[in-house]
Amino acid sequence: MKKVIKPGRARKSINFIDNIVYSRQKDLEGNEMELKMSIMLQNGNSEMRLASGHDDEADDKTPKPAILWVPGGGYRGCDKNLMVAEMAFLADAGYVVASMYYRSSAEAHMPSQIIDVKTAIRFLRAHADEYEIDPDRIGIIGRSAGGHLSALAAMNSDLYESEEWSGYSSKVQACCDMFGPVDFLKLIEIDEHEIATNPNFRWKSMAETHEGALMGGDPATLRERSKEFCPPYILTKEMCPMLILHGDCDKLVPCSISEEFYDKIVEAGMEDRADLYILAGAGHGTKEFFQPETKEIICAFFDKNLK
Repeated sequence: MKKVIKPGRARKSINFIDNIVYSRQKDLEGNEMELKMSIMLQNGNSEMRLASGHDDEADDKTPKPAILWVPGGGYRGCDKNLMVAEMAFLADAGYVVASMYYRSSAEAHMPSQIIDVKTAIRFLRAHADEYEIDPDRIGIIGRSAGGHLSALAAMNSDLYESEEWSGYSSKVQACCDMFGPVDFLKLIEIDEHEIATNPNFRWKSMAETHEGALMGGDPATLRERSKEFCPPYILTKEMCPMLILHGDCDKLVPCSISEEFYDKIVEAGMEDRADLYILAGAGHGTKEFFQPETKEIICAFFDKNLK
């Protein structure tokens, strides 16, 4: 079959830049680590430039809003690119999308993870010209553990800052928390009950749980030490607009955690800065979160707050 088609030229090319070092840190044993991110953005036909020396797309260097993707994985360490393809819709919508690796619970304890997230935000501002980013329009999105860290960054406090890229702000202008375990106190209560009553539970001690491994230290003080990293208990007036998504069949992080988080935001007088969508029939990060309708909600939220 021979056929002539006219697909048009509306969609812009997306380029992917990998293994960008945004921070140098140490693990629990003092070993030096390079923390890396990847970046997706619409900035021309890169292969054509390499092959022919010119580009068939307009050389538009207008600064674009950026969104930092924070992966999940129970704080155990997750490849920064494992599910970044699900964020390509944001790059198609004209955002610079960065995806980061942060130290796992085996490599460092809290607050190292939020320090890494805020360092990545400052890195994007420090390199705004290089990656065509508008430094005044940076958002954040994360799933599960990444949703928690995103919500924590969204408080826009002055805590958990490192010296790297000092002089640049760690504040974000919009946040999407996807089923984040934002309330460790509730999770600790659930895990303690399971450990005490369920011989088939996957963990045998609190130190083995996601929150126990992340925080480290004495399990007896886990509640007290965890509270300062739980957004529902540290709400600030600096909190940016937030979109919360949670499935009502989530067996790992109960939907009630996000519902109570939203309620506390409303009680604090910031109802105009929060939207909660409960996904009917959805579990923990199941396919409902990446359907066109859900992506349209996410894109509309960021468009409203970053464009």
